[in-house]
Amino acid sequence: MKKFLGIVVLGLLVCGLAQAASSLPECKGSNSKKWTNCQGNYINDDGSEYVGEFKDGKGHGQGALTYADGEKYVGEFKNDKRHGQGTYTWADGVKYVGEFKDGKGHGQGTMTWASGNKYVGEWKKGKMHGQGTLTKANGTVKKGIWKNNKLIKQQ
Repeated sequence: MKKFLGIVVLGLLVCGLAQAASSLPECKGSNSKKWTNCQGNYINDDGSEYVGEFKDGKGHGQGALTYADGEKYVGEFKNDKRHGQGTYTWADGVKYVGEFKDGKGHGQGTMTWASGNKYVGEWKKGKMHGQGTLTKANGTVKKGIWKNNKLIKQQ
């Protein structure tokens, strides 16, 4: 059931991206710093590529950012940072689905590691922080209050 919900959430994100892309006009001109209230495609100097909505020359709204190393983020942006609901996938298969703030996991989210370990709960500045449950691939469950990636009060 959880896997199904993840697929539904991802589908909604993709549909939201498609709807957002169709509701704004294409960005005009070659100076991306002037792009605003439009949708476009920009390749950064580091080889990463952003496809999505722009405001004041920055990724803002729905978009997708693919990094040169194969990592990818699909979701909401604010001032060129991951901000709002989204999915970040690392090249090694690790995946975070949830809320972002200022480019980091923040709020409710789920991290699934390539090892099979999975954390579902609260995040703060990219770290497990607050109420959450870590389920290891071997079946061990650690549930409680987390602070800076450490379980401080088991429930």
